[in-house]
Amino acid sequence: MRLSAAIVTYFPDTQLLERAFRSLGSAIGRARREGVLDSARVFVIDNGDERSLDAVRSVLLQAGSAAPPVEIVHGQGNVGYGRANNLVLPQLDSDLHLVMNPDVELAEDAIVQALRALSDARVGAIAPSVRGTGGERQYLCKRYPSLWVLFLRGFAPEWMRRRFHRALDAYEMRDVSPDEAFAPVPLASGCFLLVRTPLFSRLHGFDAGYFMYFEDYDLSVRIGREAELAYVPGVKIVHHGGEASRKGWRHVAWFLRSAWRFFATHGWKIA
Repeated sequence: MRLSAAIVTYFPDTQLLERAFRSLGSAIGRARREGVLDSARVFVIDNGDERSLDAVRSVLLQAGSAAPPVEIVHGQGNVGYGRANNLVLPQLDSDLHLVMNPDVELAEDAIVQALRALSDARVGAIAPSVRGTGGERQYLCKRYPSLWVLFLRGFAPEWMRRRFHRALDAYEMRDVSPDEAFAPVPLASGCFLLVRTPLFSRLHGFDAGYFMYFEDYDLSVRIGREAELAYVPGVKIVHHGGEASRKGWRHVAWFLRSAWRFFATHGWKIA
C-alpha cells in the first residue's frame, strides 16, 4: 500500500503541529516496519502568509527526523479548508489518502489498524476513535443533523443541552458502542479521515464551495453513495480542536453559511 497525507495549516499552534508531525511519522514508521505500507508522501498546504510558512518550517526543523519528509504547498492565500486539500489532488499517486488536522495526534499503530480494516473491499473510508486533550471521548461519527440539533450543539446554553440531551445523544450516535467497529457511518469528521485515493479523486475531493465547516459531512454523504464509511475503534487519535461557537463570530458566520449550503444540497431536516 502507498499512503499520501495532507495537513492544511493557517498560523498553526506550533506545539500541536509538532506533536502531529511526530505522531504521523511514528505511525508511518510502524506501518512500514510491519510490512503493510510501502511508501508515504506527506503534504502540508499552508493557507497563511510568510509568517505562517515560517512557523511550519520551524516546527519541521524542531521535529527533525521524527517528522516524515514533507512537501509544502504555499502561496495560494487563505482559500479555505476543502479547496486547500484539493490543491494536491493532481499529485496523488497513492492507494490511500489521509486528511488530518494539524491539532491531531495519532496512536503509533493507527495507520496499521486502518490498513487492516481496509482489507475489506467494501470499505472506502475509515473514521477513528477520538479522545480529547483531557482523555474524554469525542463522538465525531454523526447521524444526519437537524437544524434543531445543530442549534443545541453549537449555540444553546448548557442547561438547554442537558434538557434535550436525548436529541444530542442520538445525533452523536451514543447508542452505538464506541468500542466496536460499525458501518456505515452516516457522517464523519474531517479531522482524520482515511479514504481510498481512487474514490477520493473520483469524487473530486472536497466541495470547494465550503470555506470551512460541513465540507467533511458533504464528503461523507458522497462517499456513502459509493462505498462504506466505517468506524474502526482500533484507529485511535487525540483531537485538540474546539467548536465553532467558541472561536468567535467569524467562525459562527462560516458555520452558518456552510450549514445552509449542506442542507440546500442534501436536504433539510428541521427536527
